[in-house]
Amino acid sequence: MNTSAVHNPPLLQVIEMTHFFGGLRAVHDYNLTLMPGQIRGLIGPNGAGKTTIFNLITGIHTPTRGRIELEGRNLVGLRPHQIAASGLGRTFQNMLLWRHMTVLEHVRLAHYAQLKYGLAGAFFGSRLRYAEEQRVADNSMRLLETFDVARFADQIVTNLPYGVQRRVEMARAMATEPKVLFLDEPTAGMTPEELVQMIGIIRKIHEEFKVAILLIEHRLKFVMELCERIQTLVFGEVIAEGTPEEIKNNPDVIEAYLGKEEVA
Repeated sequence: MNTSAVHNPPLLQVIEMTHFFGGLRAVHDYNLTLMPGQIRGLIGPNGAGKTTIFNLITGIHTPTRGRIELEGRNLVGLRPHQIAASGLGRTFQNMLLWRHMTVLEHVRLAHYAQLKYGLAGAFFGSRLRYAEEQRVADNSMRLLETFDVARFADQIVTNLPYGVQRRVEMARAMATEPKVLFLDEPTAGMTPEELVQMIGIIRKIHEEFKVAILLIEHRLKFVMELCERIQTLVFGEVIAEGTPEEIKNNPDVIEAYLGKEEVA
């Protein structure tokens, strides 16, 4: 009997997940074991199926077969908002921000999935409602400060620079109080200076909020610096998994994705 598995069960486990879009197999026998507090990366060429895996785990698509468990609870068949409320937060490759809402409104709204005062409390102004609303206000500003966007709190988010919008999207994801945070290309479109800042922010939220992180990213230095373990995906299948050093030197990964020049 494996006593370490008993005392340290996985936070998130994906077991032999496979998905077809019509007759096209997009993901084949994908497995993932994410432990509490772990940071893992998922890399691969465009079209490999990385975002599809995020969409399957977070309920946007339902796997053709396989199992997805968060703290032992099967998530397959739940709606995206139910999965988010269970503890999976995410950002998107193409940001989904509301055009006419401020930075603060984005983060405040994301908290409402976790409110406890219910419909009656909303109508009748219960003591719990006022306490919860104050908690939302405090937490929202704390998150804006964590992501260094508090000075933009009252500005319309789509009027802000791209890098700032990315950080707002991450703050919104953290407002759902996730146990696991999925980041889909969090540095896309960022300058080198913003990239360095993002590494610091991810480390800060990982340490401060004790959240596990799974990230998709094309900037390999970013992945190598942050992640404890990395999977490489090609045509919907994992061809390699290991530490950053193991992935960097894996001949299958070099041939399929990295290229000789990039790992030199």
